[in-house]
Amino acid sequence: MPKFAANLSFLFKEGPFIERFSAAMAAGFDAVEVLFPYDTPAKDIIEVLRITGLPLILINTPPPNYTGGARGFAATVGGEERFQHDFRRALRFADALGARHVHIMAGEADGGAAHDTFVANLTWAAEFAAKKSPQRSLTIEPINTTDMPGYFLNDFDQAAEILDQVGAPNLGLQFDAYHAHKITGDMPATWAKHGARAVHIQIADPDGRREPVAGAIDYPAFFAQLDAEGYAGYVSAEYTPRTSTDAGLKWLKAAKTAA
Repeated sequence: MPKFAANLSFLFKEGPFIERFSAAMAAGFDAVEVLFPYDTPAKDIIEVLRITGLPLILINTPPPNYTGGARGFAATVGGEERFQHDFRRALRFADALGARHVHIMAGEADGGAAHDTFVANLTWAAEFAAKKSPQRSLTIEPINTTDMPGYFLNDFDQAAEILDQVGAPNLGLQFDAYHAHKITGDMPATWAKHGARAVHIQIADPDGRREPVAGAIDYPAFFAQLDAEGYAGYVSAEYTPRTSTDAGLKWLKAAKTAA
């Protein structure tokens, strides 16, 4: 079975943030990701990562933590200076924590000028990261507009076109199976078309963004397919538990048993 990561912005919220790392380790996860870790001192996260031995797989831009403001602005026309400033900050944070991937959020925008701005910002970011942090991977993720109205990057064909335009080896696709289902209605077909670009995967049941069990998406079959295809990245659980996190982890135990 694939290597599984826990998204600590969604899971183990029964306890304080810094205690979620140990909870993820105890539950059997292989890694963790945190969407916006910027409100916690880096030294505290570094220490708990050292204690648990869990790698941090992904963080998002932009800093600081999203608290009701714009969820990214990489596609915001005229916001290039702000983007570059905050990307530098996010990259420094990622370097300190050893985060493998940095997800660059496009934000709310529309039209050809936004497309050109997004491509230009991604091109700059990829070149900057390649020089300053060559071990970092950058990602972009299509997000459905029901959950996030107005979000610029909302289609997988659109993401493929942008990745081709940028053409950077350190920029890849973040494939969220939940969003793929919401956007296309056919996650397996979307994976068949675009999965080769994926450097990171996130999962949730389309029904309420809950535990990834066999339903509208046959996750056991998807996990087996990833193994058969030799997918080497992580699969991150990014969902809202129906009750407690631990009570909903039968899917993880079943996946590891099937391995």
